[in-house]
Amino acid sequence: MIPGPEFVFEDIAYRLVRSSRRKRLGLVLVGEGVEVRIPQRCAARYGHEFLQENIQWVRAQLLVADRRAAQVPKYQYAVGEYFPWLGLKLPLQRVANSQSAGISDDTIRLYSRYREPDEVQLQSALERLYQREALTLLTKKSQLLAEQMGLRIASVGVRRTKSKWGHCSIRAELQFNWLICLAPEPVVDYLVTHEVCHLQHHNHSRAFWLLVQRVCPQFKELRRWLRDNGHRLTL
Repeated sequence: MIPGPEFVFEDIAYRLVRSSRRKRLGLVLVGEGVEVRIPQRCAARYGHEFLQENIQWVRAQLLVADRRAAQVPKYQYAVGEYFPWLGLKLPLQRVANSQSAGISDDTIRLYSRYREPDEVQLQSALERLYQREALTLLTKKSQLLAEQMGLRIASVGVRRTKSKWGHCSIRAELQFNWLICLAPEPVVDYLVTHEVCHLQHHNHSRAFWLLVQRVCPQFKELRRWLRDNGHRLTL
């Protein structure tokens, strides 16, 4: 995609973004502005007209984005602060060695190689701890469920992504956004179920959703929770 110069219609800043793969015009919120995505050979005026015709929709979406941004929690990265893990708020403690670091039912035990770490260093160490603990937890849950269903997993990995909570490749490789482990455990279990079921159905067909429901009967409620609250899951 090739971003163009910035334009303003009324009080809305936007850019025209051309793509050789795009066949239709579309609108995407990016930060505090908007991208009008158009096919490579589409005349620019159609992009401007498309934005103007949908300006009320854009305003409504920007309001929703503003409300969601206001709901994102802010943390002090310091000993004694409480951070979420599996839907619980746990206090942060520092430990003297890396072997003692971990997350239990009542405490986050964090090791930092710095004698007096600042907030940035503590945040970085905390994110590494969360990634490690999330990988352990999600691997255990995924492997256990796959075995119960008679399915095989090639690998499990975690990373921080902007839009996806999970992914299952055709090579049976599962990938999770480690921030999911901030959610209540039933939501985590739903996501694991969703991705493991993709080992059998690499689509979102009716058969796939029936399998998800058989394994996780409350999946609709849990899926709705993730859709409505996923933006709050951050460190």
